[in-house]
Amino acid sequence: MSRGDVAARRLYAWEDAEVAPRDVSRVPFGQLQALVDHVWTAEGLRFPPRVRPLPRQARSTVARASRTAIEAPPELPTWILLHELAHAMSSTVEGASDGHGPLFLGLYLHLLVRHARMPRAALEASLREAGLAFDPAPRPAFLD
Repeated sequence: MSRGDVAARRLYAWEDAEVAPRDVSRVPFGQLQALVDHVWTAEGLRFPPRVRPLPRQARSTVARASRTAIEAPPELPTWILLHELAHAMSSTVEGASDGHGPLFLGLYLHLLVRHARMPRAALEASLREAGLAFDPAPRPAFLD
């Protein structure tokens, strides 16, 4: 198992324990783009990623994102959409990405606090307890 796989599993375990129980809302596919546009604009960014259907052959993938696109199923929990938006913000059009690293986690934490109204102090403490490093003052990867 690669180091990235281990980090991803720790992140997913943290999400299952700390994030998912705090947000049970689900967004139908037809409303995802409006939510993406809203969050992107609220963050002072332009040119949000486009939402498109997740290919049917992506059976083990819940959703995925790059700087320019978010692929999603017919319905998605809000916190997973914020996870994918953090991937979009921690990636560049050229394909560089922070994966599930500190920049991604810092952006994700910020989005959870600002847009899902989750408690920052509790999430930060649980991230530290899980051994997950995060950037406390993140900026999207594509901003100079």
